[in-house]
Amino acid sequence: FFSPISAAAAMFEKQIVVDGRGHLLGRLAGTIAKELLCGQKVVVVRCEEINISGSFYRNKLKYLSFLRKRVNTNPVRGPFHLRAPSRIFWRVVRGMLPHKTARGAEALRRLKVFEGVPAPYDKVKRMVVPQALKVTRLRPDRKFCTVGRLSHEVGWKYQDVVATLEAKRKAKSAAYYAQKKVAIKTRAQAVANTAKATEQFTKNLAKYGF
Repeated sequence: FFSPISAAAAMFEKQIVVDGRGHLLGRLAGTIAKELLCGQKVVVVRCEEINISGSFYRNKLKYLSFLRKRVNTNPVRGPFHLRAPSRIFWRVVRGMLPHKTARGAEALRRLKVFEGVPAPYDKVKRMVVPQALKVTRLRPDRKFCTVGRLSHEVGWKYQDVVATLEAKRKAKSAAYYAQKKVAIKTRAQAVANTAKATEQFTKNLAKYGF
């Protein structure tokens, strides 16, 4: 179901859809930032399932420290503290791009980020980035947390909404896959049943490379 992004295949696709689940935040952002600068359009779904190394408590303290940083005389000037998981990931990628130059700004425009898997990306093949996966980069005994939980604790209000929509999507996807398996099995059976009757035609077609 998931395919890794390879160096050869990753370049110059019309659009790459990456499933954020199980990836480490910084490593995924670094890989995607390089692709964006090369001109590749990237969509990242399930940003709430992206992992951050280190315990949840430690990461929450870091984010609460970040929330205190502001322009003292006029907080409207920034920095702006984004709460949604997709926007947190977007900001991490932005920090890895020269976003104040025309080249960096164009690269950032090629990135789309979402919580969950909205349409039409629920019917599109989703990729993974092997060098950014938690299972390949983090020792099993090390602590980690998810961006979704961190966002929920610092003010993101839509954790339950996204969870409900994702449960519906997964149920619909499971039903579709079950139907697809039946169709594949039926077709294979039909081919086997008619193999003898169509043997002569198959031989004739084989001569011409079909």
